Amino acid sequence: MFGSSRTRYPSDSFSKHRATKSTSKKNRSFRDSVSVKKVEKIAQEASPESAKTSPNVGSTLTSAIITLCIGREQRLFAAHEDVLCNSPFFQTACRDQFFQSTAKRIDLPDEEPEIFSSLLEYLYKGDYYPRLEFDKRRNSWHLEDAGTGNGTVESVIFHSTVNGPILKDTVIYCAAEKYGLEELKRLALRKQGLQSGVQCSTILSSARYAYANTPDSDSKLRAHYLALIVRSRHTFKRSGTMQNEMENGGKLFFDLFVAMVNHMDDLAAKSPH
Repeated sequence: MFGSSRTRYPSDSFSKHRATKSTSKKNRSFRDSVSVKKVEKIAQEASPESAKTSPNVGSTLTSAIITLCIGREQRLFAAHEDVLCNSPFFQTACRDQFFQSTAKRIDLPDEEPEIFSSLLEYLYKGDYYPRLEFDKRRNSWHLEDAGTGNGTVESVIFHSTVNGPILKDTVIYCAAEKYGLEELKRLALRKQGLQSGVQCSTILSSARYAYANTPDSDSKLRAHYLALIVRSRHTFKRSGTMQNEMENGGKLFFDLFVAMVNHMDDLAAKSPH
């Protein structure tokens, strides 16, 4: 399923593939900028094809520039108000800024800068790095730069709230849930399904994060993790991390138990008597 981590972890890996840290500038294009000119340049660089799928399809961006202060380190970003307002969350935030008659600034101390960078890239271009590409010859989807390994390097990030590695697409999915971006949720889930070779421990910590940051009504991301663990149950059975996680319990593992029982019932129903 997943892509390899930037950090080396000792055991329980689905793959022996080791990737090095990407030096690509693509995934850093929206970071640490409060320059109006730079934001406008980024918007102009969006291709016509990506603009068709982007939430903001206008060719000219003339709305006010909003400054955003992200994370514990208070890293600064800038974006056009019209672009941000494609999110119901930011639409409300910008409206509150207007009524307060203060400088147009939004503080998000609990957000991860790397995740917010990808979210802004999606709002401007309709996708985020590594981008989703379609191979006409093979009639299949893949991630940008997947052939060189660079496209999978960024699949795992260090997340401050869990103090460890976690799947980037899972965090983006949860952020999209928070900000009311349904299309971004679908995109993140599709990308996550194209990843492969992630540690058992990272998958489990990501599954816990997904359960903690999605409503109980979520039927996509949670089900994705349950199906993944059931399919790879033999690998997880050998994982010491899995044992520790199950001893801690929680709703994730109750749902996993139910999913496993249902799976066994399906197998029994298909087997000849």
